[in-house]
Amino acid sequence: MPGSAKAMAVCTVGGLVVATAYTVALGGSGWLWFAWVVLALVTVGVVAARRA
Repeated sequence: MPGSAKAMAVCTVGGLVVATAYTVALGGSGWLWFAWVVLALVTVGVVAARRA
């Protein structure tokens, strides 16, 4: 996995940790989870494009 795809994967996992911690501490936020899903989909797209 190239550097940029690896960095996006790390950011996506970090975002998941932040979103989970926020949800546990302050309650759920639909926009936060929506943003994380979008980030995850973009990351999957970048990884797939790099492998092709």
